[in-house]
Amino acid sequence: MEAIIEIILQFLGEFLLQIVIECFSEAGLHALADASERPRNAFVLVLGYAIFGTIAGGLSLLILPHPFITNLALREANVLITPVIAGAVMMLVGRWRDKRGQERFGIDRFGYAFVFAFSMALIRFNGAS
Repeated sequence: MEAIIEIILQFLGEFLLQIVIECFSEAGLHALADASERPRNAFVLVLGYAIFGTIAGGLSLLILPHPFITNLALREANVLITPVIAGAVMMLVGRWRDKRGQERFGIDRFGYAFVFAFSMALIRFNGAS
């Protein structure tokens, strides 16, 4: 039972790290956005979120250089599980913004949030000591 709780807490730590960084990113994007901008190319947005996620992953390693999850198999699973959950949470944030009549940006959609979190998770997986 203790091992299960430890695994859950390790996943929760990685998940919370990614969600906090995505929320700050989302807030920053909303603050910088100009509502009159023309729509952007989806490929450019995916590439931008991948680069931004890579940078966020690198910065997170400067602050937290050790992985929350110590088991290699669980760390590998985390590379997919956490981005899926983070993408779902950001999608819910986007729906919440829609209901309030606020503008919705790329990171408020599952796919873009997943790309951001996945690239961040890959950097943390490969760079954490």
